[in-house]
Amino acid sequence: MSQSWLRLRSQSAEVMTRWSSLSEESAPIRVLAFIGSLMFSLLRSGRDIFETVAQMLLFFAESVAWFFRPPVRFGEFSRQLDFVGAQSVMLIVLTGGFTGMVSALQGYIGMSKYGAQSMVGATVALALTRELGPVITALMVVGRVGSAMTAELGSMRNTQQIDALESMAVNSIQYLVVPRIFASTVVMPILALIFSLAGMIGAYVISTQYLGVDAGTFMSGVQYYLDPDDVSHGAVKAVVFGLITSLVACYKGYYATGGARGVGIATTRSVVLSSVLVLISDYVMTNLMFHRT
Repeated sequence: MSQSWLRLRSQSAEVMTRWSSLSEESAPIRVLAFIGSLMFSLLRSGRDIFETVAQMLLFFAESVAWFFRPPVRFGEFSRQLDFVGAQSVMLIVLTGGFTGMVSALQGYIGMSKYGAQSMVGATVALALTRELGPVITALMVVGRVGSAMTAELGSMRNTQQIDALESMAVNSIQYLVVPRIFASTVVMPILALIFSLAGMIGAYVISTQYLGVDAGTFMSGVQYYLDPDDVSHGAVKAVVFGLITSLVACYKGYYATGGARGVGIATTRSVVLSSVLVLISDYVMTNLMFHRT
């Protein structure tokens, strides 16, 4: 990706140089040359992006293949479960609780204008289980876990620790990548459910103790409108988000080059790309799950 952006910048500079070198009398030629050079640069950048996506898919396919081959790295898998899951619980509870409190407060302010305060509980429950729980959980995990994975693997690549593993006949994909991807995919829906639960507790406390909503009305709205499919759809989203974030983090870290600066650049791009892909995939899955014809 860095090489493609450098090429795009150099090509843009070359285009501007050619633009200024042409005479004033050849304005149509200048316009056509500029459009042609710009289209060429965009197509070349699109090709580079396509190549990166293809390499990432091959990286994922290789990880899946090594997942089913012995030996099973139970020790590394349990360590990643602890790092991704157990050590993220307090962060998820904190962000989930305040997200639920803010959602209840905003929902009450809007619904009180129409006398629909009884719908606060149902609205917050649907928002948390369908969208806020999986998405914000994924973004929190990207910031805490995805960046750490990229930096760790990038440091191992630049200090030749990965090469050392290969020299000892240990497949680095199986030992380093597979446990991280599998652990993130398994743990993410659990963290999303914890986020939703913490958010509902926060919304319940704010609604009943501060906003004056009746506790029975709050809970009855949740029971009536919240469907098990909403919870399952949110869990499916969280599984996909866990796979995406861990795959991007491992890919960027595994192929990081350029020393400490290269690791920093890879970590930044990993966080940005993972966050963008989470939001894009969230839209796609929401359209497939909840679209009504």
